[in-house]
Amino acid sequence: MSGRVLVDKQTPEVFSAMKQVSRTVREAADAAGIGRALLELLNVRVSQINGCEFCLDVHWRAAVAAGVTPQRIALLPAWRDSRLFDDRERAALEIAEAVTLTAGSHLDEEAYAKARAGLDDDETSVLIWAAITINAFNRVSVLSRHPVPERPAGAQR
Repeated sequence: MSGRVLVDKQTPEVFSAMKQVSRTVREAADAAGIGRALLELLNVRVSQINGCEFCLDVHWRAAVAAGVTPQRIALLPAWRDSRLFDDRERAALEIAEAVTLTAGSHLDEEAYAKARAGLDDDETSVLIWAAITINAFNRVSVLSRHPVPERPAGAQR
């Protein structure tokens, strides 16, 4: 036996169900007024934390396509210190990190209230589901070691 099992290929019916969850989350985000740019910021940040090379490659390009500047993507690890992120984005990123970093300190009531500031219940729920979903995809790609092709400078596809 050699190499990694590509779990998405080995059990495609489960992966198909995961993709449907992702589509449902995007539809719920649209209904809640959460734009694609904010979802992609969340996807990139979670993928950075998890070190998911494949998902980072997919979602930085999706973020740029949704209107996120490369500068804002580059500054995501420093979002708490950067003035480039607004309160809504900060709330989404706080939620994303709380969902992702469950082994550390959980989002206490004060931090939860701060993250919720400016978000209604639907937005909060959708952002939590979005973070859960990208975390699941990160695990699939990390464990499968999905390859990432090198692209020439300036290429996004």
